[in-house]
Amino acid sequence: MLRSVGQKPLTGSDEDPRVTELRTAVSRLRRELAAHPAEFPDRGIAEEELAALAAMAVSGAPETPRLHRSLLLIAGAIGSVSALAAGLAEVRSAVDLFGEPRGQRG
Repeated sequence: MLRSVGQKPLTGSDEDPRVTELRTAVSRLRRELAAHPAEFPDRGIAEEELAALAAMAVSGAPETPRLHRSLLLIAGAIGSVSALAAGLAEVRSAVDLFGEPRGQRG
């Protein structure tokens, strides 16, 4: 479930709802990847970058350029695994909530 950027979390917490969304999406994709039976060459890269995204979400203040870099690496690593496409799309949507990296705006 995606929330608007300005919407407060329902839990009453002061946590940024974008961070909550990122943590949820990353956690879900990590579980899906762990349960996926097939091995593929870049699986380790995807696992490492998902762990990095999870750590950024825990810190509460992810750096937008680093989020986008991790997303690109994850997409490149698992983009051809159709069973993980929905989870990858959720992570992308969560990263997109943070906007474009600085210096990338037109």
